[in-house]
Amino acid sequence: MIPRQMEQFLREALPGASWANRLEAQGSMRFIEFRSTDLERLHRLGIGVDRLGPRLVVCMWDEEIGVEAGGYLVVDNLAMGRPSMGGIRMLPDVTPLTIFNLARGMTLKNAAAGLPFGGGKAGIVAPDRTLSSAEHTEIVRRFARLLHRYRDIYLPGPDVGTNDSDMKTIAAENGLDCAVSKPAEMGGNRIDQLGAAAGGLVIAIATLLEEMPRLKALPQFANLVVPAPGDLTVLIQGFGAVGAHVARMLAAWPIPPRILGISDAGGYLYDERGLPIADLLAMRDEGGLVTYPFFERYLAGKKGSGAKFATTADDLLRESAFCLVPAAPVGHYLGTDPGTRPSMTVDRAGHWAMIVEGANTYSPERTRRAARMRMERAVYWQRGTLIASDFLVNSGGVIFAAQEQLIQTPPSLSIPSQLQGNPKEVERWLAGHAEEFRLLAERRLRAGIQARDEIIRRNMKELVDALLADPDLLPVQAAEQISVRRIASSEAFRCAADIMEPLQSISPDRPACDAARILIADPHEMLAVVSPSGTLVGVVTDWDIAKAMATACSSDVPVSEIMSRQVITVRPGDNVIDVLRRLETHEISAMPVVDGDAVVGVVSTDILARKTLYRLLQAQA
Repeated sequence: MIPRQMEQFLREALPGASWANRLEAQGSMRFIEFRSTDLERLHRLGIGVDRLGPRLVVCMWDEEIGVEAGGYLVVDNLAMGRPSMGGIRMLPDVTPLTIFNLARGMTLKNAAAGLPFGGGKAGIVAPDRTLSSAEHTEIVRRFARLLHRYRDIYLPGPDVGTNDSDMKTIAAENGLDCAVSKPAEMGGNRIDQLGAAAGGLVIAIATLLEEMPRLKALPQFANLVVPAPGDLTVLIQGFGAVGAHVARMLAAWPIPPRILGISDAGGYLYDERGLPIADLLAMRDEGGLVTYPFFERYLAGKKGSGAKFATTADDLLRESAFCLVPAAPVGHYLGTDPGTRPSMTVDRAGHWAMIVEGANTYSPERTRRAARMRMERAVYWQRGTLIASDFLVNSGGVIFAAQEQLIQTPPSLSIPSQLQGNPKEVERWLAGHAEEFRLLAERRLRAGIQARDEIIRRNMKELVDALLADPDLLPVQAAEQISVRRIASSEAFRCAADIMEPLQSISPDRPACDAARILIADPHEMLAVVSPSGTLVGVVTDWDIAKAMATACSSDVPVSEIMSRQVITVRPGDNVIDVLRRLETHEISAMPVVDGDAVVGVVSTDILARKTLYRLLQAQA
């Protein structure tokens, strides 16, 4: 049945008629879909449409009596490839806007990583109460049934509230290649267990220590002193799955940096001499939260230790260090206006030379983006703090996950379709192929480690290059340029055959009135005139019909007398940029696609606008 929070939200955002007219049923499952053309309805959901997306927004739930199961899916953009890839967030307060913001982050993240996947995200509206393990698994299983409808355009992974085990549940329900970050027994790269995202942040920190000296050419960095790795000081906001792995990996450096402070939901710890990371990690393994238990066990009643604890977790951001790693599930960790409710305002914050974002902080929403720009102007331009945006550095997880698609599952290791949806039978089948899956997981892991290192290092170098090339750029703008440039480049590799649509044809001896009737119903405003042998001899457009009427031609005149004989064509293999240039050079709106002598389709400015990032392509042309 539909989660109560979700039902209330939809009834407030969508009037009854809008809801009822869009509702589709598939057994007990219910779907409400919105495309990018549904501007008004998407606006009611809080979502604005721009040049990148969203392509599809779905509200969906299962009416089956029992555990509440439902949520949202946003496929933002597919320019980099199909399917889109992004995690499933499971919290009581997720909304379509929340998921859209995260999906846009995935569009940019996957593009920055050069991965052949679009950006998407899903959200399960969790019941606002403590769930048993069985209830949690059942909600995920039912949501997997809902996602099955969109398996060609969306590939889920874990996010806040879900984990690698949940991906196993989805894979067992829908098939091995319908989820990423699966456990090793399914050949997966288990993002959470391996700390894949955290590894990307640590690579970014190490790379920026090498690249940042170049920023001294900018006035705000003139006095920058970059420490050796062993002299680095770090604050980690959020000692969860990402933050704890960052601490563990930094502590494993040959000469470890000093991690001065950490925070979690219980408060924050700080010690200018450096915190005992091994002890904190051991305590986290014991019970999750560490700040208060550590204080209670080691600091309470003791004086002169130099360490301090406070119950207000956000106050960690008052402390100073060379590097801040925001890794808590908080998008707005720093701001200039208290009214926007940041974790900390800039005027009260400590001083850092770099911020490496380990949380999902990006939002295209106008007010949040404006707040972000104000923050970056204050922090980057005025304080001389480099910010590495989350979608440039927090991509280790998706890079690892992508290997589960790039290194394909052999047909012999595909779960038999008759077993899908039967967890016990799937477990038995997996056990019989354990060694094969272990080898597959090892191969994907090696590929993920290599790709993550190369991609994050490249992104950090390009970030510094962009900021040096244009001192007026803010870091988030430079990061967006990196991602959008890759999206546009990916589009340029597409060819006419990828986007063309069918073109109706007519013989030269048919009367012009027949051509007019066909054109009234045809969306492309063009007909191919084809000889009996199948050769293109001309085209008929709305303009040709109008010209014939203006000269008082009979409606029975043959098409051959009114058609345009000089036809500009394109080949199926011509890339999209060439198609755009040809349309603009000849000042036409459509062209037939011709393979040899045969007409195989049509491309037009309308098709370009619908199937490509038209404005981005215009910038490239």
